[in-house]
Amino acid sequence: MLKQIMKSKIVLPIIGIGVIVLGVILYPSLTNNTGSAANAKSGNPVSNPEEELEVAPILGSLAPDFELVDLVGEQVKLSDFAGKPVVVNFWATWCAPCRIEMPALQARFEQHKALGLSILAVDFDEPENDVRDFRDEFGLTFTILLDPGAEIQKLFRTRAYPTTFFIDGDGVIQVQHFGAMTEKQLDANLAQIGIEA
Repeated sequence: MLKQIMKSKIVLPIIGIGVIVLGVILYPSLTNNTGSAANAKSGNPVSNPEEELEVAPILGSLAPDFELVDLVGEQVKLSDFAGKPVVVNFWATWCAPCRIEMPALQARFEQHKALGLSILAVDFDEPENDVRDFRDEFGLTFTILLDPGAEIQKLFRTRAYPTTFFIDGDGVIQVQHFGAMTEKQLDANLAQIGIEA
């Protein structure tokens, strides 16, 4: 009798742990009815266009909306550009690769702005005067935004500069590019959001 009690005291906790582990494994598949998160992470299009897309800074997801101030002191929201292709570029004045790719971004903006292309260049938490000097040095005419505390950079999980998101007219992230882009890469990325060279 004592042996049976001892066995039950050992067996029951083991069964309990097994049930908990099984629940942790099965929970995501039981609660994820749309499958959009899995599709977004893989970069594959969502199987049913009527499904609601996840809002996240990953391929195939809706880009998180944000609001920042530009160098003129005006509030700018990403959602202000709904229906149009947008490039969101995270950069810093001290970033050498950022300096390398800025002329190409400016050239493509001038070339394609008539098609509705917008570029939002989000600076990494630097003094406004430094950002102005950088803009003037490169003759940049696209929208430059200040990100105090780097809050939007955190929202987009930016870990390196430059990091660039190419967002289509539906607000979906089609490309995420890390590091400086060659002109060929830039043109290929723009093509993914409907801007042909």
